[in-house]
This record gives sequence, structure tokens and C-alpha cells, in this order.
Amino acid sequence: MIASLAWKNVWRNKKRSLIIIFATALGLWGSLLAGAIWMGWGESMVNTAIARDLSHIQIHRKGYFQNKEVENYIPNGFNILGELSRIPGIKAVSGRTLVEGMAASPTSTFGVKIVGIVPSQAKKVTDIYNRLTAGNYFAGGGRNPIVIGKKLADRLGLKLHSKIVLSFQGFGSSLNYAAFRIIGIYKTDSSIFDQSNVFVRQSDLFRILGHTPVIHEIAIRVQSSQIMPQVYNIVQEKYTHLDVQTWEEIAPEVAFTSAAMESFTYIFIGIILFALLFGITNTMLMAVMERVRELGVLIAVGMTKGKVFTMILLETIILSITGGVAGIVIGGLTISYFSRTGIDLSALASSMETFGTSTSLRPFLPLDMYIALPVMIIITAIFSAVLPAWKAINIQPSAAIRTY
Repeated sequence: MIASLAWKNVWRNKKRSLIIIFATALGLWGSLLAGAIWMGWGESMVNTAIARDLSHIQIHRKGYFQNKEVENYIPNGFNILGELSRIPGIKAVSGRTLVEGMAASPTSTFGVKIVGIVPSQAKKVTDIYNRLTAGNYFAGGGRNPIVIGKKLADRLGLKLHSKIVLSFQGFGSSLNYAAFRIIGIYKTDSSIFDQSNVFVRQSDLFRILGHTPVIHEIAIRVQSSQIMPQVYNIVQEKYTHLDVQTWEEIAPEVAFTSAAMESFTYIFIGIILFALLFGITNTMLMAVMERVRELGVLIAVGMTKGKVFTMILLETIILSITGGVAGIVIGGLTISYFSRTGIDLSALASSMETFGTSTSLRPFLPLDMYIALPVMIIITAIFSAVLPAWKAINIQPSAAIRTY
């Protein structure tokens, strides 16, 4: 009976009830969409970084990041590369030879990381070959081909088929110089990466170094991010003498940004609900003050204060849940639509590249957020009902009937 009475009371003033329901739905829709965009941005940073060069797991010699000298390579790296490809859950592996050096053109010089790769391996681990704006990805022969980023090409005033001179320290503190022919220019979502990394064939790099083939870094892609922890544990236990790291350990700033986006979403939704709390409280207070005589009569004929409190509480929850469900449904449909089509942010391309984020943003929200939202709405409704319900149960029947 109390629930039925509360439902009827909500719709006694349809205009006021619809206004608060609309305000709740609009607030939740906006906060959900904003949160989904933030989370999509964080997820985009992670996905592009993994596909660009991080991969899911990397292996180095212990102490490599403290001393990136060319001599600090992985012992028996090629044997380990073969062993890793046989571990269940690993999709692809790629061995990289890394050398810090300088890239020079007739007009300028710039510090770069020279990455020696086996193109057939690298294509299975990174998507650089799909990011070419000109040329090809080591498709032909030729002596000393190189693929560089568009940002570096612009900085050095180079174009396709131009020559670029690389200088770098070799084994035994020797200094090496070599001219390379640009056969491909790539452009990723990170301008910093594009101006700092050049790719050459390992065979060419070994010939210039005059040393037996070595690997400084092994990049591993797993079949899905869900099984990454299990694969990581297997690899770490197998190669305890090496430094095995996940992408989160290698790029903690990317992992932090991704995790922070979900926290920001909850905080933002909490702020919206906190603001709505005052609107709902004000609406319910007006409803109580308009019905002082009626409530006084109900208390006078025997309705307990507990039932009056419950009735006001149910009215508040009905208002909040109705608006909340409408906001969640509309927000979910909007997010679903933009997740499929993407949001084009090409107008902000230069800013997005600074953060390493794709200009096509696909917002999303995890399922647990849709589950948590109704709970948050009900809690907000309960707090909103406290003051109006307290006013209602403290009405004096005799004074209410006589005065109103």
C-alpha cells in the first residue's frame, strides 16, 4: 500500500516530477558520455602504445635501462627468441637490436634510437608497417634501406629516397658512420616516437657494427590482454636471469593515465549526483510542504511515523531511479553509437599526437560501472529523502489540520 501511495504522490504534480526526472537523466547522460570519452582516451593511449612499439611484454638484460651501451645485449638472444615462440599464449615475438645514435642530413642533425629488426618478425608485433605515408616497409632489396618517422623527416628536411647518415658507437668504443636510403616514411599517433626512432634491417646493422648478431630487446605479443599475466609469470620464471617486464612496468605513465580515467569518471559522476541531490531534496521538500495538512491527517488517523518516512523515501527513490534509468539507457545508447562510429578529433591532431592518442576516439564504459550506477543513484536518493522525511514525521497533526 505504501509503495502504491508513493507512486501516486510522485505524479500528483507531473510537471515538477518530470523536470527533476529530466534533470537527473540529462546529468547522468552527460557524465556517462564524458566518462566514456575519458576512458576511451586512456584505452587509446594503451592500445596505440602497445601496437606501436611497447608490445605486451619485453625482455632485456638486467641493468639495460641503466646502461644502454651496445655491449649490454641479451646472452643467447636468438635461442631465447625461438624458445619463446613455443610458449602457449604467445602470439608473436620480435628481436630488436638497439643502438643510440645521431641522424644527419645536409641541413640538420638529431638524436635517434636506431632499431635493427627482422621485418617479417616486426610486422607481427608492431603496426609500423601499416602507418606508412610514403614508400614501403623493406619490400625491396638495395643497400642500407631505412624507414623513418614523418616528424624526423620534416625536422631534417628529408623525403622519400633521400640519403640520411647515421653515426653511432659500436663495440669496443668504435665510432661508426653509415649512409642509408629512405625507403619508407611512417606516421604514428605519437610525434615524439616519430622523431626519435628509425628502423633498419638487422643484417645491415650487424655488417656495419662488424660484430656477430646480437639482440638487446625481445618484444612479445600475447593472444589477448586477459592472459598476459599468466604468460608473464611463465616467461619470468623461465628466464630469471633476465629482466622481464610488462608494458605497464615499461611505461608506467601510460598505465597510470588509463587507470586514472576510470577513477575520474566515478568522481565526475559522483559530483553530478551530489549536485542532483540538492535538486531532489528541494523538490521533495516542496512536495512535503504542499501536503502538510494531508500528512497531518494521515498521522492523526493512525499512520505511523515509520510508514510516513518510508513513503517519502520511496517517492524520492522512484523519482531518482526513473531519471537515473533514463539517463543510463540514453547514455549507454549514445556511447554504443560512438563506440562503433568513433569520434573524429582530427582537428586536434597535433595535440593528440603529443599524448600518443589516436584522432579517432572510441568511448566506452566497463560493465561494472553500469552495475554500480543504480547503487549510487539509490544512495543519493536516500540522502535526498532524509530532510524531507524528517520534516514530514515531525508534523504535529493538530497544528497541521488547524493551520493548513
